[in-house]
Amino acid sequence: MAAEVFILGGAQTDFARNWAREGLGLQDMMAEAALAGLADAGLDPAHVETVHIGNFAGELFCGQGLLGGFAGHIHPDLEGLPTMRHEAACASGSMAILAAMADIEAGRYGVAAVLGVEMMRNVPGQTAAEYLGAAAWAGREAQGATYLWPAMFSDIAEEYDARFGLDRAHLAEISRINFDNARRNPAAQTRKWSFSEASFSEDDEANPVIEGRMRKSDCGQVTDGAAMIVLAGAEAARAHAARTGRRLEDIPRIKGWGHTTAPLLLEKKLADSRGRNDGWMFPWMRKAMTDAYARAGLSGAGDIDAFETHDCFSVTELAAIEHFGITAPGRAGEAVEDGRIALGGRSPVNPSGGLIGLGHPVGATGVRMALDAARQVQGRAGDCQVEGARNVATYNVGGSATANVSLVIGA
Repeated sequence: MAAEVFILGGAQTDFARNWAREGLGLQDMMAEAALAGLADAGLDPAHVETVHIGNFAGELFCGQGLLGGFAGHIHPDLEGLPTMRHEAACASGSMAILAAMADIEAGRYGVAAVLGVEMMRNVPGQTAAEYLGAAAWAGREAQGATYLWPAMFSDIAEEYDARFGLDRAHLAEISRINFDNARRNPAAQTRKWSFSEASFSEDDEANPVIEGRMRKSDCGQVTDGAAMIVLAGAEAARAHAARTGRRLEDIPRIKGWGHTTAPLLLEKKLADSRGRNDGWMFPWMRKAMTDAYARAGLSGAGDIDAFETHDCFSVTELAAIEHFGITAPGRAGEAVEDGRIALGGRSPVNPSGGLIGLGHPVGATGVRMALDAARQVQGRAGDCQVEGARNVATYNVGGSATANVSLVIGA
């Protein structure tokens, strides 16, 4: 049995901020999240023994690599520490978490800082779309599309429709729920945005088509932001609990995890899953989730109180609802219609607002999900709180369901 890994605290930046307009950059973002996260955990920088950083495309958006070198600029006590950067497109933050967990489980270090960061609003939208396209097979996928990822996920929506039938109203309601949840979140990018009924309709002026089946309301946000969590092994967590007057039992822990990598090409993924008897459109997604359940000693979605999932597009959440096991394949629409996934439902999805409502700074998203899950099981999620949450599952994806990471976080 692997050693326990605890989440001592963490923080995220305000995802509504445009850091370039403030004359600030990646290092400023990382410093703000790191210092706020340590303060939330009640730790000094000197307690940190290693730093893991999730970032997708710092070289493209900012001309900046070697992000670990910024640690010593955040605080003098972080100088000289071992640092690593991890990349798996939108799942980069989760890769940083998994690597930090492995360090702790191996006994190398007792306390690890995990930072996820991405700066994306410092370039024009078309340029951002081109940079983000690096997570697809360059020169082979979505050729001719103006916006690669909306085009790719439109193809997923087409495939879903061919297999199960797709009701446009279900996608619209998923987006509406996430925007509604985001209004309760003081760090959400869209918390002050205004919407009308037409914003979720097929009105080409109020809700224009971006690519294919994906309209404006279906798309996650281009966001600047950073998120940070502090991970610790049992010995360090026990010492921390004694030092801060807390009970070890009340500190959130990562109970289970799953990680799979599917072939890069979307067309191969879809071809491989056609005709499967189990009906899973993305079996690698399903395996990541069921592995996390199994490692946590849980039977499935019925043991989970809330879900933080990757809704880079509304159809991504539709697929995740099924692959989590909230419904059977092809029946996610039922969970949308009966209110199951809304805040207050029996299987609330994205109480934070998700990527559509809260925002999606690519390298930070996996870390932000873990932070929100930890806050939920501590009863610290504010107006986004799911009453009585004890186990929260996350799902973070890179590319077209290529990199898949799921965590179960509980207290």
